[in-house]
Amino acid sequence: MWSRRQGLLRPVGCGVEELRRRRREREAALRKARREQLLVSKRLLRDDVLEEAEGESVTVILEEAEIQKFLQQAQRGPVVKEREGALVSLRRGLQHPETQKTFIRLEGSMRTLVGLLTSNQALLQLEAARCLHELSHSEQPAVAEACLPATSYLLTFLSGYSADFIELCLYTLGNLIVESETVRKQLLPQGIVPALAACIQSPHLSVLEALGYALSQLLQAKEAPESIIPSVLGSTLPQHMLQLLQPGPKLSPGVAVEFAWCLHYIICSQVNNELLITQGALATLGLLLLDLAGAVQRTEGAGLELLACPVLRCLSNLLTEAAVGAAGGQMQFGDERVVAALFILLQFFLQTQPSLLPEGLWLLNNLTANSPSLCTSLLSLDLIEPLLQLLPVSNVVSVLVLTVLCNVAEKGPAYCRHMWPGPLLPALLGMLASSDTEVVGQSLELLQLLFLYRPEAAQDFYQQSGLQALEKHEVVAELQDRVRALQQRALQE
Repeated sequence: MWSRRQGLLRPVGCGVEELRRRRREREAALRKARREQLLVSKRLLRDDVLEEAEGESVTVILEEAEIQKFLQQAQRGPVVKEREGALVSLRRGLQHPETQKTFIRLEGSMRTLVGLLTSNQALLQLEAARCLHELSHSEQPAVAEACLPATSYLLTFLSGYSADFIELCLYTLGNLIVESETVRKQLLPQGIVPALAACIQSPHLSVLEALGYALSQLLQAKEAPESIIPSVLGSTLPQHMLQLLQPGPKLSPGVAVEFAWCLHYIICSQVNNELLITQGALATLGLLLLDLAGAVQRTEGAGLELLACPVLRCLSNLLTEAAVGAAGGQMQFGDERVVAALFILLQFFLQTQPSLLPEGLWLLNNLTANSPSLCTSLLSLDLIEPLLQLLPVSNVVSVLVLTVLCNVAEKGPAYCRHMWPGPLLPALLGMLASSDTEVVGQSLELLQLLFLYRPEAAQDFYQQSGLQALEKHEVVAELQDRVRALQQRALQE
């Protein structure tokens, strides 16, 4: 990520290559964390308000005999309404884990339920699907695998006409996918990717949101990079996802959140990010970033962090791709609007969601690492001081802020002249008082650059008791060389 630096201080054991190595290791660790911090979860469509109003919100554990009775009534009852009522009773019982375990142990129970799912009575089909949905929400892997016989029918129903029924099937599939590799292995040859690709053209937002959830569950599978993501990239799904992320009056926040996470999982897999870049992913996400900043300024920030997080991650990771430069993608961010928008979001996160500050700073790091024009924007917009105000938030934030400042300083003397003098010296002295080795190490790296390109900085540092601030770190093995080099330079000046 670092550009080439000429004539840097080269203390023993801490030359330019060593700095680059540490930087690469740190970035690799951060990217790994972003890959591993997945949103594995299950969702449940249940009208709790209606059930409470009807006084039926308390779950009752069903015994084998009761389950058999409800199944028989649903299968052979003389009146459709009574058959539906039996399935409703069964569904309420299946809300309890003990009933779920009893149900899957009972011979023929799943076969009967699948039979009702495929019947020609729409009401029975719907209630049978709701029973399956309750089962899919179970935390027991055995329950998910017991639902295997139903998966091919759930896929078939995705091409139906009822938006509510399709939505239910999608959430059920999403729940089953995340629980069991066996389920995923069965769904792939059954054609789940083409089925989802057909679904994404639905005009119904509820279906699209459910589709985004099911797809995100599929993309998080450990085998996804090898066996799932190549199929997804080879389908029409990515183009449609990017269309659904286009800012404008038709943008649905719920749908956008789901598909932004889908994009994040695809990008983190690094299977073929060049394809996404050529399809316009950077341009779309960049415009969405500007739109999010505009929403904050219009005081429409409620729930915005749900979308901001995956958008920031997608942009950050795409900007590390070699294909960005080749495709002219970097040029799409070559104006100060992006930097200004990002700072609007950082100020918003500082007030409302500090945990998202590292996401925004990671993007700012990737934007400024190889872009003198964006470093110039940072200075021309007087954003160094607002950046320094983030330092006290946490050690993670401090390291990222200091890394961005290093990106600016390493561009040369003209940039360092804009950074110093100013509030940077007291801020760095404060950082040197930290007990966190990484914070101190990044502070020393910034001082190295400033002393190199702005010799007056070393003199100012010496006059402000900087040498005393360095002394406490002389005994830290991984900092010793840099501390010694800075001490020597400060004394020379």
